[in-house]
Amino acid sequence: MRVLLTGHQGYLGTVMAPVLAAAGHEVVGLDAGLFADCVLGPPPADPPGHRVDLRDVTAEHVADVDAVIHLAALSNDPLGSLAPELTYDINHHASVRLARLARDAGVRRFLYASTCSVYGAAGGADLVTEDAPLRPVTPYAESKVRVEDDLHALADGDFSPVFMRNATAFGYSPRLRADIVLNNLVGHALLSGEVLVLSDGTPWRPLVHAADIARAFAAALTAPREAVHDRAFNIGSEINNVTVAEIAEQVAEAVSGSKVVITGETGADPRSYRVDFSRFRAAAEGFDCEWTVKQGAVELADAYREFELTRDDFERRFTRLAVLRAASDSGAVDDTLRWRP
Repeated sequence: MRVLLTGHQGYLGTVMAPVLAAAGHEVVGLDAGLFADCVLGPPPADPPGHRVDLRDVTAEHVADVDAVIHLAALSNDPLGSLAPELTYDINHHASVRLARLARDAGVRRFLYASTCSVYGAAGGADLVTEDAPLRPVTPYAESKVRVEDDLHALADGDFSPVFMRNATAFGYSPRLRADIVLNNLVGHALLSGEVLVLSDGTPWRPLVHAADIARAFAAALTAPREAVHDRAFNIGSEINNVTVAEIAEQVAEAVSGSKVVITGETGADPRSYRVDFSRFRAAAEGFDCEWTVKQGAVELADAYREFELTRDDFERRFTRLAVLRAASDSGAVDDTLRWRP
């Protein structure tokens, strides 16, 4: 297929593009480039693409495309809370507009990167399925729920949206993010000797490696239409349903000499849930995740050492909110996070 991959210069897109290409697809990227320079290690070889803000996409960008994989978003809860109007403008309105343009251009399959965060404060001991009530607690998660609702309304006999509710990502990417839980804890452990947990460590989190997300999207791209059309799927593995404290212990095992420090200063996080991932395994027969949290912690520690991660990089260059604040303070972007001429 000829696949438009939005967010191809992001954390997940940089991992996904070569997976799609290896599967035989022609990949065309689309990215504003806000995080293109957040590189740890050798610079990635990006596919050809459009440098354009998601809000400025036109019909031309989706012409002659068989499928769209839509990853691009402001993907950070603190950022969403800081600027909720931008989160809704980009993550919700621009995403739905992209889908309408794609449908009108004859695109048949639209894979949307949603999140397990839509379950929010699910609580309870049972595994959360795709049919569970949606209780988002942040603007980021709320924007994902709104897009799912609007894409459902666009689904028809020719246009198939698929909602990929990814668990919390982890693992090395050439374009690193240090502001997601496992990546962050490994960085703290290496740079300070402490696996620093600010919550009380009790919340459950479902985690999934970036490479497994890429493999899942590749599987969904070619799955039978009747198996995926207008359906939501949790993406991850039950083995990676872990508490934050358990994540910290596995990081301490991966980073020799580090110790777990749970301060509890932010209190109990209301986002706590364990997730059932069996629906996607059934729809994409033969798919299963390959990475465990412990393997990911070892991989990250090795990459951080090999590519000489510094504290300044960890806190500024690989933290989404810090990158955008620096771009704004320097005048590189305007108040809407668009590049200035």
